[in-house]
Amino acid sequence: MAAPDNLRRVEEKNGIETGQIIPQSSSGELKRPQFGTRFLTDPGQVFQHNAWDNVEWTEEQEAAAKKKVQENSQPLPQEKQDDFDCRANVYWNDFYTVHENRFFKDRHWLFTEFPELAPQRLLSQGCCAGVASDCVIGGPNQGPSKVTSQPVAPVDGDVPGSGATYVILEVGCGVGNTVFPILKTNNDPGLFLYCCDFSSTAVELVKSNAEYDPGRCFAFVHDLSDGGATYPIPDASMDVIVLIFVLSALHPDRMQASISRLARLLKPGGVLLLRDYGRYDMAQLRFKKGRCLSDNFYVRGDGTRVYFFTQEELHDYFSEAGLEKVQNIVDRRLQVNRGKQLTMYRVWIQCKYRKPHTQPPETQD
Repeated sequence: MAAPDNLRRVEEKNGIETGQIIPQSSSGELKRPQFGTRFLTDPGQVFQHNAWDNVEWTEEQEAAAKKKVQENSQPLPQEKQDDFDCRANVYWNDFYTVHENRFFKDRHWLFTEFPELAPQRLLSQGCCAGVASDCVIGGPNQGPSKVTSQPVAPVDGDVPGSGATYVILEVGCGVGNTVFPILKTNNDPGLFLYCCDFSSTAVELVKSNAEYDPGRCFAFVHDLSDGGATYPIPDASMDVIVLIFVLSALHPDRMQASISRLARLLKPGGVLLLRDYGRYDMAQLRFKKGRCLSDNFYVRGDGTRVYFFTQEELHDYFSEAGLEKVQNIVDRRLQVNRGKQLTMYRVWIQCKYRKPHTQPPETQD
């Protein structure tokens, strides 16, 4: 159920896929490495490149975005909202039937933003994401601490991936635009990758891909928002869980329970990685009247739905699930169509939250 992010086009230079060390701020929070420290200092040069990094909005620009959202915030009648909810699987299956694997591009930015997905290569480069031996890592509100890797318990022998020592789960895998780059890049023989999607059509496309390796990967259909649906993997068994443009497709009322369920799948010290739409992203501002379902929640023309987050909302979800902040940042980028002389402001939020080694008493979702 991965939402389309093909508008993200990043110049592949200055180490975009080198798995750079993520520096730490004085507070211990991880900072995002720059794609190329390409900053727009002269507005007259805006069309010199395809994208600009860390673009700050003016007060006028933010006010205009808020006004635009408010103008188009009248929600659809409840019966129409219920129909989109009940038929969500139909709309996503139709989406992948139409587009198959032509709509998406591999996410080449993955290993710069999320080096946790390539631990074997990072180890060889002397870098870490909390998984390599003798690495220095930092947690929220604390200084760095030295961690020595320990052998981890393999996944239960009754499920695929028995014997794996580094286990990743991608939820909302779509047609595999995160799955296959991970499998190609991460050569750790102990790696096993689970991936699931709400759409059975998407999962079949993953399985039919020539690069799908059942010895290293297991794809299955799963509804993230269904509290009664069980994952075919045991609790406390995942090193990393990945959510890329996925949580935004859920009804807001089901987000907390979904995150809490995923948190139980993480082993102590495991991390949940998220990248998703931020408030006032270009995609939100493009919605016309008649597309709003509730505050900051919309339905696209093809029937699929999308929510636009704030950092605070996501922090509350993860904290309620018992996870600790490692990173929670806004990625504001200015993308440029030089042929049409158009500028497009994108707003994404990127989060990394870790399951502590000592868990508080479990509460009800």
